[in-house]
Amino acid sequence: MAFPQTAADAQGSRHRLARRLAVLLGLSLASPALGETLGAAPMPPATATVEALDLSLSPECRVPGSKLYTLARLKAVKAALKEKRPIHVLSIGSSSAGLGASASYPVKLENALEQALPDVQIEVEARGLPGEVASGAGERLRSMVAEMEPDLVVWQVGTNDALARVDIEAFGEALDESVQWVKSHGIDIVLIDPVFTESLADDAYYTQMVRTVQDVARREAVPLVHRYAAMRFLSTQRTTEAHMLGRHFRLNDLGLRCMAEHATRAITLSLLQPDAAKDAGKIDPSKIDPNKTDAVKTDHATSETTKSDPAQTGTPGSGPTPTLKQP
Repeated sequence: MAFPQTAADAQGSRHRLARRLAVLLGLSLASPALGETLGAAPMPPATATVEALDLSLSPECRVPGSKLYTLARLKAVKAALKEKRPIHVLSIGSSSAGLGASASYPVKLENALEQALPDVQIEVEARGLPGEVASGAGERLRSMVAEMEPDLVVWQVGTNDALARVDIEAFGEALDESVQWVKSHGIDIVLIDPVFTESLADDAYYTQMVRTVQDVARREAVPLVHRYAAMRFLSTQRTTEAHMLGRHFRLNDLGLRCMAEHATRAITLSLLQPDAAKDAGKIDPSKIDPNKTDAVKTDHATSETTKSDPAQTGTPGSGPTPTLKQP
């Protein structure tokens, strides 16, 4: 037979329950009114989720993926991988080495790409001119493409235009037209937006120039290296931006190395984007774990570039295949 529970019994039950919870949580039971205290205690504020750094990068260059790249398909580079031929890369924009640089940016980019694609011959040729704006580079681009026949163009763009105070609308139109022209000739292109400097962090015109490059990349569906956001993030990890930026907005040795790593990361992850015919299962770039890169391989039996199962080491019956490797 059940007896009715008195108020004292109910309070005692609450105290016992509170004590059990406190023991589980490792709390002190010094106060006899702990039950009331626990019940009235405010919930701790929710902590913001911190995005993981991309551990494939050098420690000095590590940033979260969202601050590093926007991904898109690279059909010409995939075709070169499938055909097992060298990948020709044309680098344009302000690529002059800053003070203290041990090697130019194109050399660093070539080395980084060869590390990421160890079975592939990479040839990077730089045709950037100091101080050249987008409209001038776009005019030269046609003759450079005819001469080199590249598979990929990597274009650092926007910094010189911003420093020259080029009209933003005219800049966007010139960049858009050049990107469309490159794509129409079956060539891939990756854009790299302007450098970050604390002196222009609050400059509305400069930040609008950065957004314009981002808008063109999004509209034309081409990969983008978020150099501005990456450098800004890295600057918050140190007491000065001088660790990456030298005189006259030129990147120093570390800055050039980080930019080469960042561009390589955007390129290699973009190679994982599915072809148009496979859009039903398209990879969402925001869902890619920057610290888990699937291999890209060429299947000799089917002559199609595919994404391998990371648990597998190769395709039965196929020969050696180019694979992505963590930089």
